[in-house]
Amino acid sequence: MFLTIEGIEGAGKSTFIGLLEDELVKRGVDFLRTREPGGCALGRQIRPLLLDASQKVSDRAELFLFLADRAQHVADTIRPALERGQWVICDRYADSTIAYQGYGRGMDPEELQKLNDYATGGLWPDITFLLDLPAEVGLGRALARNGREGLTQSEGRFEAEALAFHQRIREGFLARAARWPQRFRVLDAAQTPDAIVAQAMKHLEPYL
Repeated sequence: MFLTIEGIEGAGKSTFIGLLEDELVKRGVDFLRTREPGGCALGRQIRPLLLDASQKVSDRAELFLFLADRAQHVADTIRPALERGQWVICDRYADSTIAYQGYGRGMDPEELQKLNDYATGGLWPDITFLLDLPAEVGLGRALARNGREGLTQSEGRFEAEALAFHQRIREGFLARAARWPQRFRVLDAAQTPDAIVAQAMKHLEPYL
């Protein structure tokens, strides 16, 4: 089972994944938690180039750095875990690139779909949980978190973008969820973390 967690900045993905892990441990599920960018050795070198607010990266370079990270991540981490019979829980995946670089940066989503299909060797998630909430709420949360944790510079490049950018990303995620309803599960991220995870577990019960 390949699960991905998506959402705008500040949607609460990390908190959600932590609580989801707790529920899966209780049920005896063997799983691997990973993330993008940075879920493999190469990705850990690429991550600072993509997220550091001091980096000046062109839109196309940004895209291909994400794709390089993803291709290696699938080869080194995700496919081997799935082949071992583990569940994989991934914090961001190809839908993020299509939402951020496509809807956010104005690139062609259909071309990005093809590029991601090529980079991943056609590996798409079984279920994608989309944590959805208004962009202004998420951005406010993300900026407060970065300030609190000292990440404004080291991982704050996307949070520094204008609100309109984040609104386009939210629209992109929702457009993808509408296009692939069999894969996406949209969760209201304005709820309490426990309520969100409870809803997610209802969707996962048939697979446990």
